[in-house]
Order: sequence, then structure tokens, then C-alpha cells
Amino acid sequence: MRLGAVKVPIKVSTTELSRVIEGSQQSASRHLQLLEEKSLITRRIDSEGGIVEITEKGVEVLKGVLADLKTFIEGAEAEAFIFEGEVFSGLYEGAYYIGKGGYRDQIREKLGFDPYPGTLNVMIGQEDYERRRRLEGRPAILIEGFRNGERAFGACKCYPLLVNDLVEGALIVADRTTHDIGVMEIVSPVYLRRHFGLSDGDRVRLAFSNRSVSSA
Repeated sequence: MRLGAVKVPIKVSTTELSRVIEGSQQSASRHLQLLEEKSLITRRIDSEGGIVEITEKGVEVLKGVLADLKTFIEGAEAEAFIFEGEVFSGLYEGAYYIGKGGYRDQIREKLGFDPYPGTLNVMIGQEDYERRRRLEGRPAILIEGFRNGERAFGACKCYPLLVNDLVEGALIVADRTTHDIGVMEIVSPVYLRRHFGLSDGDRVRLAFSNRSVSSA
């Protein structure tokens, strides 16, 4: 990370890496091998040496370490992310996507609940945009993209939360989305509109844990 592999692939030798980690060349080589086995980095060899890049999964693990350090240093009072926003009707695309087995099966496995086939759309105010960006800088649960026939479905990140402090769910941030940062798309095991008697314009509370999550 110190050498810049988060942004772009870098060329690095085990000799150079051993100096950075203050260990032996053999230790540096073992570290690279272990990170590659865990899919935290990719590496390849060309005529000029080894080329290393931190994967998306690796970045999420680093974010988790950063979040844990922040909590350790700042204590339980480290920033909690709580938003209040207004419910609004979307284009009803959530039911289509969440109903796909490639997404639904991963949500069941990684989030621990069977999602209702649809999402709750919540609009937050501009004053919360920067906090939303900080939230998305925290570690996320990764839902991988997949192919279904001839069509490819993109990956997304999930951030576990509680709706109105009662019902578990998650914010879904798709790699490909038409929503701007003011829209929060929430998945849950229940039909949230019916469960809370919500109509367009009603306000809901979304509380995200300040505890880091493990990337699946």
C-alpha cells in the first residue's frame, strides 16, 4: 500500500518489499504468496520483474483495519452513521434485480437473511452527502457480479444497517447505477413499506454500525 498498489499496478521486487516490511527477501516472498492465495492482491511477472496490484477485496480488508484502528483510538464514540430520509417510489427495478438468484443467494449467504424481492428507496438531504461518502469509505460486504445467459449483472457493495432501529437490512451500492448519492436503496428480509406502514414522503431512520464488517 505504501508503494501505491491501491491506485495502479506497481512493479516491485521481493528485495524492495523486504526493505519496506523490514524483513528478509524470503519473508517478503511468502507474504506475497499468502496475499495472492487469499485474493487480496494479483501479481504477474514480466521482463522487468513482478507487477502487483491490490484487489478490491484487499482494499476492503485495509478499510476494515483502518476502521478498527479508528475505533480503538477514538473508542466507542467513533463516528456512527445515522441518516434520516424520505421514502419515495422508484422505478421498481429492485424487485427484478433482487429476485435474481445470483444476487439473492449471495445476500442470503453474506448478509444472513433472505431478501424481500424489492428495495426501499430513501432520499437523504444534501447536508448528509459528505457523511454518505465517508460511509462508503468504510469496509463493505461484496456481492459479486455474475452472468445469466447472455446478460452480465454488475457487482455491488452492502452496508448492514437497522431500519427505524428495529429491522435489519443493508444499503446496496451498485457498481452500475442511475441513482445519485442522495438516494439510498435498502434491502431487507421484510416488505418495509408494509411492515412500517410507509407511504411516499414518510421519514425513516437508517442506523449503520460503527463496527467494521468482514468482507466475504
